[in-house]
Amino acid sequence: MEALLSVRNLSIGIVRDQGLLSSVEDISFDIFPGEILGIVGESGSGKSLTALAISGLLEENKKTTSGSITLHQDASGSDGSRNLLTLPEKELRKIRGNEISMIFQEPFSCLNPLVKIGRQIEETLELHGEKDRKLINTRVIELMGKLGLPEPEKLVKTYPHRLSGGMCQRVMIALAVICRPRLLIADEPTTALDQNTQGQIISLMKEINRDLGTSILFISHDLELVKTLCTRLLVMYSGRILEEGDAEEIFYHPAHEYTRGLLGSIPGRGLRGKDLANIPGKVPSLEEGRPTGCPFHPRCRKTRPLCWKEFPVEKAISPTHTTRCLLKEGE
Repeated sequence: MEALLSVRNLSIGIVRDQGLLSSVEDISFDIFPGEILGIVGESGSGKSLTALAISGLLEENKKTTSGSITLHQDASGSDGSRNLLTLPEKELRKIRGNEISMIFQEPFSCLNPLVKIGRQIEETLELHGEKDRKLINTRVIELMGKLGLPEPEKLVKTYPHRLSGGMCQRVMIALAVICRPRLLIADEPTTALDQNTQGQIISLMKEINRDLGTSILFISHDLELVKTLCTRLLVMYSGRILEEGDAEEIFYHPAHEYTRGLLGSIPGRGLRGKDLANIPGKVPSLEEGRPTGCPFHPRCRKTRPLCWKEFPVEKAISPTHTTRCLLKEGE
């Protein structure tokens, strides 16, 4: 199957007083049509920067230093394949919201407090060429109803401050999918929500994927949520991809010590009364710089001298599972 989006050798730097500091380095992966791909890792691993680079929303002090992000042609083949990093802003605006949409962590900070929510959703359709006001209003109300927002006919005339966090996140999802994008990027979309609302948002993601055929890039540090939603998984650490593959394989047969540490920290009923796994140390800051070799080696309990010298080459654990670790199976 041909990929929907291909990231190749992508590196991202952040401008600081010391100069341009490497935050993401030489990562490559694909997102396929109809799949839900998860990216996990601790804060500072480069997950959100990767998402912002795909969307063309990096701030001025953050820039891609190498690589490509290719959005491949749709089924009609009319648009051809495009490297998003080389497109002018005018062309990116045609893609954002229409072919690629993004849901952010904080819905309250993303919604305009001075504009009614119905109008904010309508603007996305208008920006991408829809002129029929009656059709726009009908589509917005229908979508809000499908996403579980109560009394959508009244809600379209409501300001964001009158909505709960869960309702605001549903509005953000409506805004993101109103144009039926090919790729939806969800960056920690459930972080500020209670557990019950989190479950509802995850169910919505599954419905969007199933009913619209939208591919989803789901970014989270919550492995339990990722386990219930994603079909494939990337494990990032200090701007590098350390493991990639089928989500079930990675959860039940992790091949990298970092992945094992993350999975061992998940609480569960079977672990009641037992200590959770602890990964010593922390993700290195930009100022500290990425360690040479495997970036995880300063925190790894099984490190060896070669781990300090070179970043491991990718090796296959199975046809659907790869890792970058020098340890052999069973070690």
